[in-house]
Amino acid sequence: MTNTRRLSTIAILSALSFVLMYFDFPLLPAASFLRIEFSILPVLVGLVVLDLPAAFGVLFLRSLLKIFLNNQGVSTYIGLPMNIVALGVFVLAFGLIWKKERTTMRFVLASLAGTLGLTLAMLVLNYVYAVPLYAKFANFDIEKILGLSNYLMTMVLPFNLIEGMIFAISFWLLFVLLKPTLKYYER
Repeated sequence: MTNTRRLSTIAILSALSFVLMYFDFPLLPAASFLRIEFSILPVLVGLVVLDLPAAFGVLFLRSLLKIFLNNQGVSTYIGLPMNIVALGVFVLAFGLIWKKERTTMRFVLASLAGTLGLTLAMLVLNYVYAVPLYAKFANFDIEKILGLSNYLMTMVLPFNLIEGMIFAISFWLLFVLLKPTLKYYER
């Protein structure tokens, strides 16, 4: 694949990923501020047709587009870095476990590793980063409202476990549907 085609593919997938960020919805009724969106799917397609650095490039570019074109203030500045880390961990699991040997078993292992990795990352990031910053800059102190451990165990943990499973199932369906077409683009 030529450099021009590679860069064009990254740009197109980044734009598609950015557009998908607009379509988010709450997963848990009790925590409507925890929202899921499917911007990871073009990132994972970038992993399939190109490689891990390109997938991270798609993730980075769609995040820049979010900052410049759809910035929602404090929630973007606090939430976007967490989103980048969580999705990066998920994509890294697929890049290391499934990309080289695309079997169903390795897909399941990558899905489990990615889901557990993103869940652990979000638990840690919420504890050390998000909760203190939201309390300081957005006057939303979840620790005083619910209690930190209650919030982490009853909202963050189940949300991210469900989110990871949804990402894995969605990507599997997309991969199966696009497999005949993707073989022409794969490295």
